[in-house]
Amino acid sequence: MIIAVIGAGRCSEEIAQIAEGVGRELGKRGLTLVCGGLGGVMEAACRGAKEAGGQTIGILPGVSRRDANPYVDIPIVTGLGEARNIIVVRTAQAVIAVDGEYGTLSEIAYALKLGVPVVGLDTWQLSRGGREVRDIVVARTPAEAVEKAVALATRS
Repeated sequence: MIIAVIGAGRCSEEIAQIAEGVGRELGKRGLTLVCGGLGGVMEAACRGAKEAGGQTIGILPGVSRRDANPYVDIPIVTGLGEARNIIVVRTAQAVIAVDGEYGTLSEIAYALKLGVPVVGLDTWQLSRGGREVRDIVVARTPAEAVEKAVALATRS
């Protein structure tokens, strides 16, 4: 099973610890993590996955595999910039969003449009016409996020 972890390329230490916890939980379960391959949330999640014996894939926006964070096992060089976000989502059976900026929001939108389940940890909330849209499944801990992502991916 491949689970995406999405989030900003720069983040606070607190968010990095959450992302690392998500990666660690994925690695402990023998799951493969896919992400955008750069820093911040992506690097922290990859570090956690690697420390727990997991495998990581980085879908890179640029043209050099050297851009990948040091915890990416399989760097995929796209040269697509932010357009690579759809590849991250299409590769995954579920997505875990940790915090995030507008790039993360675009990945959430792609996932929801494509029917890929999204679990959120301290991330975006959606509303339409002034009403909350509850398409992002809320989790409170890294372990809960991974449990929910796996359960949703299994149903999809």
